[in-house]
Amino acid sequence: MEENTAVIAPAPSARAFQESSLATVVGSSMIGTTIEFYDFFIYGTAAALVFPQLFFPTLKPIYGLMAAYATLAIPFTTRPIGAVLFGHYGDRYGRKKMLILALLVMGLSTFFMGLVPGYSTIGVWAPIVVILLRLLQGFALGGEWGGAAAMVIEYAPPNRRGFYGTFVQLGNVVGLFTSVLVFAAIPRASLLAGGWRIPFLVSIVALAVGLYIRSHINETPLFRDLTAKKAERRAPVMDILRWGKRAVLLAMGVRTGEIILGWLVIGFLLSYATRNVGFNSTQVLWVILTASVVDMVSVPLAGYISDRVGRRPVFLFGAIVAALMAFPMFWLTDTGSYPLFVLAVAFTFAFGNGVMFAVEPAFFSEAFATGVRYTGISLGFQFANIIGGLTPLIGTWLLQLSGGKSWIVSLFLLTGCVITIGCAVAMRERAGVRLDIEQVEQQQGVAD
Repeated sequence: MEENTAVIAPAPSARAFQESSLATVVGSSMIGTTIEFYDFFIYGTAAALVFPQLFFPTLKPIYGLMAAYATLAIPFTTRPIGAVLFGHYGDRYGRKKMLILALLVMGLSTFFMGLVPGYSTIGVWAPIVVILLRLLQGFALGGEWGGAAAMVIEYAPPNRRGFYGTFVQLGNVVGLFTSVLVFAAIPRASLLAGGWRIPFLVSIVALAVGLYIRSHINETPLFRDLTAKKAERRAPVMDILRWGKRAVLLAMGVRTGEIILGWLVIGFLLSYATRNVGFNSTQVLWVILTASVVDMVSVPLAGYISDRVGRRPVFLFGAIVAALMAFPMFWLTDTGSYPLFVLAVAFTFAFGNGVMFAVEPAFFSEAFATGVRYTGISLGFQFANIIGGLTPLIGTWLLQLSGGKSWIVSLFLLTGCVITIGCAVAMRERAGVRLDIEQVEQQQGVAD
């Protein structure tokens, strides 16, 4: 199949701007992903800080931590299910409806999480209810990212898709920053006394704002054109399985190093740095805050550069940084020097994970045609998330095997980065290629 690499000036943007400005679409996608990832990250923070004592008090501390990390990983199993269902209906009936539904399910699940009684009140039902709510969260988040990314990329001019796509990813970064900031502001004693519920309960306000904004955006012009030509896919998942397996598998592989590094910092670091190195939880939270602030600069910068040099070179830069820092990040953390700890984590997270993460909306969206884009990018993104959800648990288990030595966790990260580099090299470069209805007919559903 011939690969079209010509850069074509944007054609349908005029009509798009008449009905819903790009700024509104970008803003709604960023706010939506901010809310959803805030909801998701507050659980990761609580799992490391308080959930072992609240929901697994009968277990030894290390096993309580592993049990809490297991509940952190559980929703990643429902993410692919959400990706399939939301992607299927999003490719058939529109991105907007599915994004509103995903936000509603995620927001309500998070709010009710803040109301769950502890083990001391309802016994074993406490972790059971938490697990059920987490499964709903994972299902909703499985449909969030793909729809938000498709929405922005389909509105953006071809020569600026990399930059505008980063605003979807900035929602992740802002959600991380906000969730960590909330927990950093609550004293540890208050967390255990019920303060942990506050971040979950206040999310209901953000949910209302997000639903209002999303209800006021229009469907993408590319999807409207697809519907007008009656070229919608009856079964987008079947089209992906028939023509798009390579693109989905490569997207999964591309994410491996990025997702392992991300969850090592977000989920694993809190327990590792406090239990194995001696930092307190507030110090670690401020390190993650610092990393997320630097990420707010590196993410849009990476997207901007990718519009000029291509997605693949930028992504490979981030993957190589992550690989080179796999061992030094832990070596510097293990020195017990707080400045070195901050420097190592902030640099690796922002210029390794952040740079890779920034390019993914455009890199992945350009690999699929309009009729299957929501489904294709959701599957590639969310299946890779399974290993991300397991990362804190795997890291804790590996530490147990090595007697508390960090080299084995570094090796785990390095292996993921090698997989990422190989898959990124194999991904096709399509920066600047116009996404239009003809792409569906030329490529029979997917750019594969």
